[in-house]
Amino acid sequence: MQSPPTAALSVTPEPVAPSFKLLPWLQRNRQQLALPVMFVAALIWFSWQAPGFLSGDNLTNVSRQSVYLLIVALGQLIVLICGGLDLSVGAVVSLTSVVSATVMAAVYAAMPDSPGLAIAAGLASGIVIALAVGVINGIGATWFKIPPFMMTLGLSSVLFGITLLVSGGVPIYGLPPELGQIFGYGQFAGMPIPSLVALLLVVLTYVLLEWSRFGRHLYATGGNARAAELSGVNTTRVTIIAFILSSLMAMLAGILLTARLDTGESNIGASLPLESIAACVIAGVSLAGGQGRTFTVLIGTLLIMLVQNGLNLMQVGAYAQTMSIGAILIFAMALSRH
Repeated sequence: MQSPPTAALSVTPEPVAPSFKLLPWLQRNRQQLALPVMFVAALIWFSWQAPGFLSGDNLTNVSRQSVYLLIVALGQLIVLICGGLDLSVGAVVSLTSVVSATVMAAVYAAMPDSPGLAIAAGLASGIVIALAVGVINGIGATWFKIPPFMMTLGLSSVLFGITLLVSGGVPIYGLPPELGQIFGYGQFAGMPIPSLVALLLVVLTYVLLEWSRFGRHLYATGGNARAAELSGVNTTRVTIIAFILSSLMAMLAGILLTARLDTGESNIGASLPLESIAACVIAGVSLAGGQGRTFTVLIGTLLIMLVQNGLNLMQVGAYAQTMSIGAILIFAMALSRH
């Protein structure tokens, strides 16, 4: 007589609690962590090595010095998101400084009782320069299919030559005193006016990129230009506007620097192309386009200025400071690639 079959016992495996592994998590989030880690490391290192680094006066000085690079970096951010690159920003700053100073000095000498008119004339000349440079860069990159790197590099050389022709390689004086009193050292509600201008541009750039139709088209163009075109985006127009906005930002930085120095200078923008790109790349902006955020660029700019300020306090030479910015840029690119 056969025994009845025994019922199969079903064994339900107990759920295994997911284990947190630090190394894979760090690997996945290395780009997001790089900027805050470098920022905190710079604060700790320079507060230890540089006397007076964390003093209120020094931090205020850092915020003032960051204004000009921040404005240029915001314009660079817009072009990078679009999939381009603008190496002409430094030349635009220098040319704006020289031409606007020349115009202001001439108008002020002819009409010393109208400093406001002289400042307005200088600002108008800067706007014309920025619009022309932005349109030329945009048309070269879109209609003639010149790579933005080569287009903006070549135009930068042309603009620098024009700057030297206009200035003769010497500073331009005779500006209205009101220019420096208002836009160089003026304050409103206890804050320096250049800082207020930079903060306003940060807010406007954030709204433009995050909340506007143009911002969506900008990210789409940088992410995949062909797909954006098939979706109805006029990528040519978007690219040209991006270059115009970058040139306008550089122009504003040139005007504010001129007001700060109270003279037109032909070499004040020499380091801005590298530093503006470094501020963006450190902040996680992709050189391939389609990726980047406004507030991270703000932190990246502050990091660069903190490093420069700390090295100054440590009495490190200018050549070593340039090397340090290049090293930070290489480190940030290595993190984004591997």
